[in-house]
Amino acid sequence: MLHILAGLYKGRKLLAPPPSASARPMTGMVKKSLFDIISTRLDQAVVLDLYCGTGTLGLEALSRGARWCFFADRDRLVLERLRRNIVTIGLQDQCTVWQGDIDRRLDKWLAGLIEPIDVVFIDPPFTTARGWEPSQIADLLSRLADRLSDDGLVTLRLPAGPVPPSQAQGLILSRTSRYGGMLIAFYSPHRPAGGQTAGEI
Repeated sequence: MLHILAGLYKGRKLLAPPPSASARPMTGMVKKSLFDIISTRLDQAVVLDLYCGTGTLGLEALSRGARWCFFADRDRLVLERLRRNIVTIGLQDQCTVWQGDIDRRLDKWLAGLIEPIDVVFIDPPFTTARGWEPSQIADLLSRLADRLSDDGLVTLRLPAGPVPPSQAQGLILSRTSRYGGMLIAFYSPHRPAGGQTAGEI
């Protein structure tokens, strides 16, 4: 059983993915470290949780002050548990759940947004991420860049192996944090030469 670490819903229990799912939630220690880094960005933020599993990152963000979260995953059984988590906590009025292949449907989902995204979590199953080439990661980041707010932030969790690109169209790698056999890469909007990165952390 998982739980929310901090904020309005601190301690609330969350359903984990079913044993058959490839999704594996972030450990409590890593999640705490991640949210310690981004905590100042969450007040009234619009959040996108890609490869969301049962929603541990997006729901944590809502507990800590985010205004809205879009969740996306392809696994129907996993999303059933996410929806139960949302209802149990009472966050139906702050969530949108997208089901489908993220690679194929992401552009359509993003095109329907009426406001920019402030924080993006990308937390693919390690079985998926281990097969990613740097060019695939850069392509995914580039597709998100135009939908970010000026000081937006993208976080990407990867297992040991794939190397996060130093930049993608519209985004630049601003920080990495390593935890055993994984790392989290942080990407911020890229400003023209001479200016600082908008979302530097």
